[in-house]
Amino acid sequence: MSNTQRVAIVTGGTRGIGEAISVALKNAGHKVAATYAGNEEAAKQFTERTDIPTYKFDVADFDACAAAVKQINADLGPVEILINNAGITRDGTMHKMNFEQWNAVIQTNLSSCFNMGRAVIDGMRSRGYGRIVNIGSVNGQAGQYGQVNYAAAKSGIHGFTKALAKENAAKGITVNAVAPGYVETDMVRAVPENVLEKIIATIPVGRLGRAEDIAHAVMYLVDEQASFITGSTISINGGQHMY
Repeated sequence: MSNTQRVAIVTGGTRGIGEAISVALKNAGHKVAATYAGNEEAAKQFTERTDIPTYKFDVADFDACAAAVKQINADLGPVEILINNAGITRDGTMHKMNFEQWNAVIQTNLSSCFNMGRAVIDGMRSRGYGRIVNIGSVNGQAGQYGQVNYAAAKSGIHGFTKALAKENAAKGITVNAVAPGYVETDMVRAVPENVLEKIIATIPVGRLGRAEDIAHAVMYLVDEQASFITGSTISINGGQHMY
C-alpha cells in the first residue's frame, strides 16, 4: 500500500471501531484527529495510549463540525481522509419510541455524515484528492427489531455514499462504506449474554467481529491505489447477511 502522509479525521475515533481505525491510520503514517462527544476520561486515556490528538464536539451540530474541521486544518493540515464512524443507539420498538429517540439517532448517525462531509468536500475538490469512508451496519442492510431509527440512519448512509461518490468521482475523491456486523465493542457488550449467544449462533464464522477487522477494510479503501473503488459497500459480518 502507498504511504503518502495525509491528514485524517475519524469521528467517534477514541473507542471501539473508531479507535482501531484511528490507530491503523496513524500506524500507516497519517496524521490523525480523533473526535468524541462526551467521554472525557476515555479520550484522555486514548491520547495517552496512542499520542493521537482528540477534538470534542457534537457531530450532529453543523456549525460545530465546520468549526472543528477549520481547527484541524489549522493544527494538522488540509483534511484528505474522512471516516464517518460516530454513532449511537436509542433502541425500542416504534410504537414505544419517542421523537427524541428517533431524532437523536438520525442526527448523530446520518446527519453527521453530511455535516462532516460538507466541511471537507470543498477542500478535497479543490485539491483533486479525497477519501471518505462511512461506517454503515448490517442492521441498515437487513433491518433489526427494535431499531427503526438505527436501521434507517445506517441504511441512509449507504444511499448517501453512492450519491456522494457519483458527485465527486471526477474530482479524485472516492466515497465508500463499510457495513460491520456484530463487533466486540462497548455497544455490543451491553447486549444481554443470552441474546448475544443467539446472535453469535446466526454468524456462520462463529464469532463476533473484531474492531481490527473493520479497520483493515477502511485502510484498503483509503489507500491511494484504491482510486477505482467508489460508491461501494464492503460488508464485514462473518457471513451473517450476504447483501
